[in-house]
Amino acid sequence: MKKCLLFFSFVLTYFLVSSFSLQAQDNILQELEELAIVDQKIMMPMRDGIRLATDIYRPKTDQKVPIIFSRTPYNFNSWGDGEQRTRTAKRALEAVKKGYAYVVQNERGRYFSEGEWDILGVPLTDGYDAFTWMKDQPWSNGKIGTIGCSSTAEWQMAVGALDHPSHAAMVPQGYGAGVGRIGKINEQGNWYRGGAEQMLFFSWLYGVEHDKFKPRIPAGATQEDLIRISRFYDLAPENPKVDMAEALKHLPIQDILKNINGKNEIFDKMIRRKPNDEAWFKGGIYHDNMEIGVPSFWFTSWYDVSITPNLALFNHVRNNTKDASIRENQYLIIAPTLHCGYTRATENTIVGERSVGDARLNYEEQIYDWLDLWLKDKKNDFKAKTPRVQYYTMGSNEWQTSETWPPKKAKLTTYYLTSNGSANTLFGDGKLTTSKAVSAQADSFVYDPMKPVPSYGGNVCCTGNAIKGGSFDQQQMETRNDILVYTTDALEEGVEISGFIESTLFVSSDAKDTDFTIKLIDVYPDGTAYNLDETIQRVRYREGYDKEVFMDKDEVYQVDLTPMSTSNFFKKGHQIRIEISSSNFPRFARNLNTGGNNYDEKVAVVARNKVHHSAEYTSTIKLPIVAK
Repeated sequence: MKKCLLFFSFVLTYFLVSSFSLQAQDNILQELEELAIVDQKIMMPMRDGIRLATDIYRPKTDQKVPIIFSRTPYNFNSWGDGEQRTRTAKRALEAVKKGYAYVVQNERGRYFSEGEWDILGVPLTDGYDAFTWMKDQPWSNGKIGTIGCSSTAEWQMAVGALDHPSHAAMVPQGYGAGVGRIGKINEQGNWYRGGAEQMLFFSWLYGVEHDKFKPRIPAGATQEDLIRISRFYDLAPENPKVDMAEALKHLPIQDILKNINGKNEIFDKMIRRKPNDEAWFKGGIYHDNMEIGVPSFWFTSWYDVSITPNLALFNHVRNNTKDASIRENQYLIIAPTLHCGYTRATENTIVGERSVGDARLNYEEQIYDWLDLWLKDKKNDFKAKTPRVQYYTMGSNEWQTSETWPPKKAKLTTYYLTSNGSANTLFGDGKLTTSKAVSAQADSFVYDPMKPVPSYGGNVCCTGNAIKGGSFDQQQMETRNDILVYTTDALEEGVEISGFIESTLFVSSDAKDTDFTIKLIDVYPDGTAYNLDETIQRVRYREGYDKEVFMDKDEVYQVDLTPMSTSNFFKKGHQIRIEISSSNFPRFARNLNTGGNNYDEKVAVVARNKVHHSAEYTSTIKLPIVAK
């Protein structure tokens, strides 16, 4: 009887919550219909005849209005009870109330849009053609601002380099999946880091890719038909639930999606692409040979998957764009959150299991002030009151401002890795010191790809249940013998580190190829060790991504890792720690150490890897310490 009552109580609670949620959604839609002209399932034509499904919400006014444009691979159908339905309606309602038309469109091949979808590869001309169509509408004032986070942001930068006259401003948020090559950083839309695959897309593609046998709307369907059909057929796939933590362990990695009955056509193509494959430069991602011509308000976060490339892109535009007016109209926010988690900051923001304090900020107010400036020609005080860079410093838990990134007062200080040859685990003798302490005793560890170091927290997204992102206590992890640990003495005074962290390791191995990983850690007086950022380098790409150079047994090689990034105040009594290993799985794909393709292999080689810190081979990390 008691069990029956508990079950009835659960069902009643679920029913009431669901009913309340649906009622709230209906209220938003009702208010939107009262204030806006709603024009759904417009099939916007592209130059090749493909039509893209578009919903338009615009104020009931005779005045011409500016447009906020969001193009997305995600579902925004307003029928049903999904979260996306409410999110789209809320954004549209807010824009309409502020005097904007809100236009949301699916990328080609997604949901009701025609054509074939290709992640990171839809034509740049789609964005340009959409701008032209919108600016020609009789209700448009001819000015368009783009906005969106993650996959709704990734397309903005490359299209921003096409210099369409109506593209007046953009607000890219968590935009790393659209960043290809920036100088020496070569991630190709978050597919790689240091030449190693980031496995987030393995999981993401399983969850979002539509099958080639999906229902198709007949060519020439009318808007009326499409609106009617959309009430019954959402076209949103619901893939079977998968334990992604187990799925990502499968070898060879080229068969991971096949092994879980996922659609793998796009994945099959991408898993074989090397970091410098010409195909990366034919799609829709941004590279540093493209010149952005749009005023931009960039949103990034410390625990995003691509914080370093994101910051590097901001600096690239600020420093290299030929048009001075564009260079001077770039602004940046760096929040202490996970991917696209800006508005989730609270009075006590928890990222992973670490509290970083009150990280709230008036994000929406700043965004609309920015859009008003460029889309309405409103003479507001955005530039007068908005710092060039707003960044959150963890540890001291405060928002700070700067004219540049890194802050001008940040100076790179070299720390040297040293030990007596036993830096393994947090109980070892590894030291991090500003003195050039020399030891001929290299630190060695065994890297077995079948027993990789598990990812625990970190700068991640989109991996299902495989990894929880954010900052977690690494102490238990640091008891593994295949992790080298280098730690400073307890700090006699607090130290702020804000900027790019540069790492140079001198390494050797008995394998032809292997990886080296690194983490930056804030160690509390009680031993709690919170991770700040992490990176990896596949050694075969140590001389660049246009060639592969393998290792000779026990020869020593210099490896410069992709920079890490953070802003963290290490309080008095804390310690700065560096972890080094050869795996961080499934954050990054395992190197099987064979020197082969890796993606089509399932038999691994166990490697004995070394980190050197002798007079000839000085392994170092350079920390951007802010002078006080």
